[in-house]
Amino acid sequence: MALLKVKFNQKKRVKLAQGLWLMNWFSVFAGILVFSMGLFLKIELRKRSEVMDNSESHFVPNSLILMGILSCAFNGFAGKICYDSLDPAKFAKWKPLLKPYLALCCVFNMLLFFVALICFLMRGSLESTLAQGLKNGMKFYRDTDTPGRCFMKKTIDMLQIEFKCCGNNGYKDWFEIQWISNRYLDFSSKEVKDRIKSNVDGRYLVDGVPFSCCNPSSPRPCIQYQVTNNSAHYSYDYQTEELNLWRRGCREALLSYYSSMMSSMGAVILLVWLFEMSVMVGLRLLHTSLESIANPEDPECESEGWVLENSLKDTFKSALENLKKLGKFNQVEAGAEGAEGEEGGKTPAITTVS
Repeated sequence: MALLKVKFNQKKRVKLAQGLWLMNWFSVFAGILVFSMGLFLKIELRKRSEVMDNSESHFVPNSLILMGILSCAFNGFAGKICYDSLDPAKFAKWKPLLKPYLALCCVFNMLLFFVALICFLMRGSLESTLAQGLKNGMKFYRDTDTPGRCFMKKTIDMLQIEFKCCGNNGYKDWFEIQWISNRYLDFSSKEVKDRIKSNVDGRYLVDGVPFSCCNPSSPRPCIQYQVTNNSAHYSYDYQTEELNLWRRGCREALLSYYSSMMSSMGAVILLVWLFEMSVMVGLRLLHTSLESIANPEDPECESEGWVLENSLKDTFKSALENLKKLGKFNQVEAGAEGAEGEEGGKTPAITTVS
């Protein structure tokens, strides 16, 4: 029994073709939207590529850009088919291409659904990328005189100001690295010497943070040095008092920003996928309804359209059988080639009689 079997007359076929033509052009605009979202996400990721450990995070925007281009191409082509289907003479040239085209549409829609899922599932990969990238970026914060790293201080400062965050996981991350360049340290000072000697790696570590960690909304002047020294500041207890530094780490802030963006994009792509599926089903109905016309010379006659010629179960069984046959055919061919090779390798024995 055919799946979604529908009876059509000339009027219904014309309405279906016109409706699909319009839907295909809406799908072209949807493809432009998907392409634009991928481009926007790629630009946003490139803005902060210095604090990302690898290029895996660009898989999502690259996929969106590719799917957007394919969507425009596929739906533009389908729109032309739907337009020509109103004229039997013009539609005849498209008939041999419809089945391969519908098969490609199935593959395209599966890929589109996969990309939508990836948008929701990229959080884990993005988190590790940001964690390692930010850690490396903070290490290079002091290298303002090193070629290739001189921009890192500005990048980290702008990041902390824009996203209202501090450090990788929090402000205490700055206590574990030397973020002040040796160029600005007075090595004749006893305090500097003592701090460097007290550290195994010979680094100048302080319980302070860069200025970009300061919260301008705080009524108290920013305490960015000797953060954990209560005696250094009047009426201050860093363990109980609300610090005038950003509490949230930049990894969490960036992860939240990109995750919410990709989740929104994933939801949009799922809607586009549903629309594309409806267009594909409609195109299949149009294709089968035109092919099943009993008398091609009489366009007014009724016909039947369907999505699958058999039920889902029968179609699945048929597909499995075809795959098995294909596998057996390949095995037979491989066996035949092997036998030919063995025969060719044998050399006939020649006996000479003297």
